[in-house]
Amino acid sequence: MVAGFHLPRLPTLADRCKSMTELKQIQAQLTTLGLAGDNFLVSKLLLFSAVSDSGDLGYSHCIFLTLPSPRTFIYNTLIRGYSRSTNPNRALSLYVQMLRAGDPPDHLTFPFLAKSCARLASPLLGRAIHCHISKRGLGLDLYILNSLIHMYASCGQMPAAHKVFDEIPLPNLVSHNALIDGFAKCEDLMTARLVFDRMPERDVVSWSAMMDGYVKGGDARSALALFEKMQVCGPRANEVTMVSLLCACAHLGVLEKGRGLHQYIKANGLGLTLAVATSLVDMYAKCGSIGEAMEVFLSFPGEKADVLMWNAVIGGLAMQGMSRDSIEMFRQMVRIGIKPDEITYLVLLSACAHGGYVVEAWEFFRLIQAQGMVLLAEHYTCMVDVLGRAGRVGEICELVMGLTMEPSGAFYGAMLCACQSHGWVELGEVVGRKLVELEPEHDGRYIGLSNLLAVRRRWEEAKRTREEMEKRGVRKAPGQSEIEVAGRLHGFIAGDRCHPDSAQLYWMLTCLTKQMKMEVDGSILDSGFSLNFAS
Repeated sequence: MVAGFHLPRLPTLADRCKSMTELKQIQAQLTTLGLAGDNFLVSKLLLFSAVSDSGDLGYSHCIFLTLPSPRTFIYNTLIRGYSRSTNPNRALSLYVQMLRAGDPPDHLTFPFLAKSCARLASPLLGRAIHCHISKRGLGLDLYILNSLIHMYASCGQMPAAHKVFDEIPLPNLVSHNALIDGFAKCEDLMTARLVFDRMPERDVVSWSAMMDGYVKGGDARSALALFEKMQVCGPRANEVTMVSLLCACAHLGVLEKGRGLHQYIKANGLGLTLAVATSLVDMYAKCGSIGEAMEVFLSFPGEKADVLMWNAVIGGLAMQGMSRDSIEMFRQMVRIGIKPDEITYLVLLSACAHGGYVVEAWEFFRLIQAQGMVLLAEHYTCMVDVLGRAGRVGEICELVMGLTMEPSGAFYGAMLCACQSHGWVELGEVVGRKLVELEPEHDGRYIGLSNLLAVRRRWEEAKRTREEMEKRGVRKAPGQSEIEVAGRLHGFIAGDRCHPDSAQLYWMLTCLTKQMKMEVDGSILDSGFSLNFAS
C-alpha cells in the first residue's frame, strides 16, 4: 500500500512503482490533486505500465487518452511499449497520430518504429520510416542506423541492410552484430563469416550470432570449430552460445562434445536456465543417452519446466524406442497442468509409429482438433507413418479423404514407404508418380518409384524412371555418415577417400564384409579367419 502522498514525493513514488496496484493508487492521487494531465508525472507512470513486464499496456493507453496534449516523450514511451508487444502495428498507428497532432518525432522515436517494422516483417513500412528519418535529418544517428540494419535484416533485405551499414562512418559492435545476424538468418554464411572475420573487435554476441547461423544453416561442425577458437581468443560463452552449441551436438550426435559443453556450463557458473536445461535434455536424448537426459530433467524444478522441456523429454523417449514411457510422460505432463502444443502431439504420434500404437495415435490425432489446435501437414504425415507401419491401408485412404490441405511431399513419401513395406504396388505406383510430379528435383522420389516398379519386374518402366531422373539433371546424393571417436568427429561420404586413414578404413571394411559373408554362409568356424580389432 502506498501511503503518505505529498506533492514533492510523487515523482519519486512514480519512479519506484513496482506493481499496477501501486500505479493506480498514484494515478488516483494525481487526479485528486488535479495533476492527471501533467506530462512529466504521467510519463513516469507510463514508463512502468507500458514497458515493464509486470505492467499493463492496455491500461497505459487508457491513461494516454486522458491527456489533453501529450508530448513527444509520452508518445515515445507508448510506441516503445507497442514495439515489443503482440500488436507492433499499434506503434505505427500512434506515430501517425503523433504527426497529425503536430508533435515532432525525435531520435528515440525511430528505433522503436524500426523494431515494429522488423516484428511485422514489413520492408515496405520500414522503407517509409527510413524516408522519414532522412527527412528529419537523423540519417547519421548511429542508434537509428543500427536499428535500420536490424530491421532490413529481419525482413530479409540484406542489400538494403548492407547499404545502411556502409553509410556509417564508424560502425560499432552493434552494427557488425546486426549485419552478421542478418546474413546468418538469410543463410548467407559465407558473407556473414566475412563480416565476422573483418571485425576489429568481437563480443559474445558476435560469436554467438555466427555459431547460431552455422547451426541453423546445417553446418553444425563449423559451429563447434568456431567455439574451439572462441575458447582460445574470444570471450566467455553465455546462455545463448550454449543453446546453439548443444543444438549442434544434438544434430551431429556427438555425445562426448555435448558432455564437454555440460561441464563448461557448470565450470563457468552459467546456471541451469530453462533454455539451457531444455537444450541439454534434447542433446542427451538425441545422442542416445536417455538416462542423462532424464537426470537433467529431474534435476530441474518441476514447476519451472515448460512445454518445450516436456516435449524434449517425450520426444527423446520416443526416439529411443521407449514409446510407452513417452505416452506415460505425456499423461503426467497433462496431470500437472502443462498444456500440450502442436509439437507435443507431433512427438507423440512419432512415439505411436515406433511402438505400433494405432488406437492411441487416433486418440491424439483427434485431441489436436478437440483442443482447438490446427492440424499441421506434419501431423497427417505422422499418422500415415503410424498406419503404414501397421498395414492399415483402408485407414490411410480414410485419412486422405479427410485432408483439409494439399498433401505435402513428406505425406506422399510416408505413403510410398508404407506401400513398399507391404507390397501395395498399385497404390504405390500412383503415389510414386505423384511424388515425382510434386518434387522433380528430389532424387529419392525417382529411386523409390523405380524400385517399386522393379519389384513387379516392370524393368522398362523402372529404367525409364531412372532415365527421366538423369534427363532432368537430378543426381543421387551420396550417402554420408559421421562418428565420434575419442572426442573427435570423423565425417565420411560414400566413395570418398579424403580421410587420412582411408586406406586402413577401406581395408577394415573389406575384412568386415568378408567376415559377414562367411557368417551368412555358415563357414566362419571352419575358415580360421578372424579380425584383431585391438590392432
